[in-house]
Amino acid sequence: MAYNSIGLKTSETKDIAEDLNVLLANFQVYYQNLRGIHWNIRGKRFFDLHVKFEELYTDANVKVDEIAERILTLGGVPLHTFEDYAAKAQVVVGKNITEDDKSVRLIVDSLTELLKIERNILEKSGDANDEGTNSMMSDFITEQEKTVWMMKAWLNETM
Repeated sequence: MAYNSIGLKTSETKDIAEDLNVLLANFQVYYQNLRGIHWNIRGKRFFDLHVKFEELYTDANVKVDEIAERILTLGGVPLHTFEDYAAKAQVVVGKNITEDDKSVRLIVDSLTELLKIERNILEKSGDANDEGTNSMMSDFITEQEKTVWMMKAWLNETM
């Protein structure tokens, strides 16, 4: 059985890196959605939401970099073209969304998709004893679950 330079089985890290590329593609769509709603939000809640959306896209940008660097650490090559992102993404593209409720709903729906992907990676990375990826997914999940809860509270919805 072959191991990579960080002591993990190469067959398992190859699969995890491929899954991380799916996550990367979806995070890029999520990031662009956040930029779009940040730029285009209208209405009486503009000032609050404009700032919140900037906070979220700044965080997403950091996570995109972390995911790409983890792929490299595992010996993979991060996707880096819009064509690749579009082919792998499950997060819905939000186009020309200007309303507050629709903007927040897009965030909740996007994070729900990201959480599904992350939980899958969390399971695989746990099985592979890949603590680096496992820890990253655990941190992402914790933060995003809280964001979903807060956004649903804003929408006046229950979990």
